[in-house]
Amino acid sequence: MSASGGTKAIVAALVANLAIAVSKFVAFVFSGSSSMLAESVHSLADSGNQGLLLLGGKKAQREATPQHPFGYGRERYIYAFLVSIVLFSVGGMFALYEGYEKIKHPHEIEAWYWPVGVLVFAIIAESFSFRTAIKESNELRGERSWKDFVRTAKAPELPVVLLEDLGALVGLILALVGVSLALVTGDGVWDGIGTLCIGVLLILIAIVLALETKSLLLGESAGLDEVRKIEEALVDGTTVTGVIHMRTLHLGPEELLVAAKIAVQHDDTATQVAAAIDAAETRIRAAVPIARVIYLEPDILRTTR
Repeated sequence: MSASGGTKAIVAALVANLAIAVSKFVAFVFSGSSSMLAESVHSLADSGNQGLLLLGGKKAQREATPQHPFGYGRERYIYAFLVSIVLFSVGGMFALYEGYEKIKHPHEIEAWYWPVGVLVFAIIAESFSFRTAIKESNELRGERSWKDFVRTAKAPELPVVLLEDLGALVGLILALVGVSLALVTGDGVWDGIGTLCIGVLLILIAIVLALETKSLLLGESAGLDEVRKIEEALVDGTTVTGVIHMRTLHLGPEELLVAAKIAVQHDDTATQVAAAIDAAETRIRAAVPIARVIYLEPDILRTTR
């Protein structure tokens, strides 16, 4: 996986989530808090999700084959979509079920210091993981807002880790509030309410991830800035006089397909046109290095009266 795949952020999140999952489950065993059980399952699901992202990045590096001539770059999108499904089913739906059961059959939290201590530890650990994801994302985000970055990023890993870490931090705060209210009031229903809130949060994040990765799976074009650079690189003003139409498609986060019909002079020879096409491909790759697959069709620009 390339640097833009956010490998460092994924590994940081994986290590943090594994440690947090173990600590949360221990806290659940000693306290009986449903929020802690929901949060331990959430962290375990997140750990599995980071494993899926790493696996998708590894599989995407396979060489193209006759059956898959454009390579396996989109595997990263597929595994990112699987993450949204796991987050929805294992994380969100389990938390909703556990919260409902806790509200229906409430009981007091025992050994309160276990869940409170673990939640404080988890918030600190998740904050470091979130900080790593923010730092790596800022290197790619540029002038875009965080909302635009999540919506327009072609590499799915960093937006996934960002939203997961954000959801984890908010979920931990909800769990801490639920546990604290249950301890103060002596009513275990508050623990269940906190668990329900965690479930709703995870489902909302899963839906956002599913919608964004679905768009990537369907096939997204290059960004507006990249399209402009490609169009400028195509035209040399001598043989290639204009772009009649052009289509771009991401074959993967770091691989772009460019197909264009270009206008050439009517009296140019085949040799001149072929040389102009070769030169145009070189200019495109220099302007937009991820443009790996380029198909150019010469044509005579016809004007209608």
